[in-house]
Amino acid sequence: MPVYAYTGLEPNGKKRVGVIDAISSAAAVEAVEQRGLMPVSVDERAEGQTHGLKRAATRVRPSQVHQFLRQLSGLLAAGVPLSRALEILGRESTSPAAKALWRQVRDEVSDGTPLAEAMSHHPRVFAKVHIAMVRAGETGGFLEVVLKQIAEFMSRERDLKGRVIGALIYPMVLAFVATGVVTFLLSWFIPKFSLIFDQFGQSLPILTRIVQGASLIVRDYGLILVVLVVVAVIAARRALLTPAGRRFRDRWILKVPAVGHVMSRFALVRFCRMLGTLLGAGVPLINSLHVAREAIGNQVLSDALDESISRVQQGDTLAHGLATCPGLFPPSVLEVIAVAEESGQLSKELDRLGEDNEQELDRRLRLLVSLAEPALLFVMATIVGTIVIGMLLPVFDLWDAIQ
Repeated sequence: MPVYAYTGLEPNGKKRVGVIDAISSAAAVEAVEQRGLMPVSVDERAEGQTHGLKRAATRVRPSQVHQFLRQLSGLLAAGVPLSRALEILGRESTSPAAKALWRQVRDEVSDGTPLAEAMSHHPRVFAKVHIAMVRAGETGGFLEVVLKQIAEFMSRERDLKGRVIGALIYPMVLAFVATGVVTFLLSWFIPKFSLIFDQFGQSLPILTRIVQGASLIVRDYGLILVVLVVVAVIAARRALLTPAGRRFRDRWILKVPAVGHVMSRFALVRFCRMLGTLLGAGVPLINSLHVAREAIGNQVLSDALDESISRVQQGDTLAHGLATCPGLFPPSVLEVIAVAEESGQLSKELDRLGEDNEQELDRRLRLLVSLAEPALLFVMATIVGTIVIGMLLPVFDLWDAIQ
């Protein structure tokens, strides 16, 4: 879809600039008007310029975004104006991609565009939940506090994801080794035995014939199988990017024994961390709930929270509202939230819940990995043992016949 750069005037005469996706220039003008602006100029960006910005955005690492937000928060807290702070960060950045992106954000902010809207023009760099937090901070006048909270949240998220990935490395290595061993046996080892068996002139056991059949498929159609697997993975990945696909994936993950519980606990940690961060920064409860909902990371659980937010909007307490989503909030968590609401310590208790559940999540991950390792070894040994036994059975039959 074409990208248009626009310049518009607010009702008070203030100029705003930005970019917008539209199917035509007329549609772009209409979209600008829907934002409450009077269009001054709407120009289509060149294809190369648009792709160049997207390529630059993909080269900005999350660690650079984390550093940008933390430094921006520090400059704003020191009293530096926003446009000046963005100019300083753009000048001092050592990454060409990050430097170009920070300067573009600075240009848009200098022309009157709110920081949240300028960030929303780069969805590959700034997450929606972080943009929503910045928008709330700009509205409430505590932008530097929100930026610092986002940076701390990103740091905790990175540490938690690092522990998850670290816990999965060894099982993944085992699965890779097992696949390599089985492929070697089926493509090289078994055909050697098959040549010997052909000289016997005797009927082979059924297990041996099954193993030989699998060997023939891998040897003769291995390349086709690889291509089919790659195509299937690409098609599945594209299907999972759709809203229906994400819901199917998330629903299936939650139903997997042990894994589903870990994923729901991970979502709880993110929700408590985000909601506690927003409430501590002074964001109203309803706005905080909508933003924290986006931070869960599981579409099924996010959908289940809609009813909870609706009940809170109607005047119900947070604990009673969240009780409509038992798959995410166990009774013990609801009890803590109810007590925190009465004592006025909701943000602190949510942060504590996030820390406690994060520790519990870490223990469950270690337990899950400790169970996955022997399970993978057992599966690997079973497959390899079945192949070896299948190829040795004819040898035993021949030995019995000779005796």
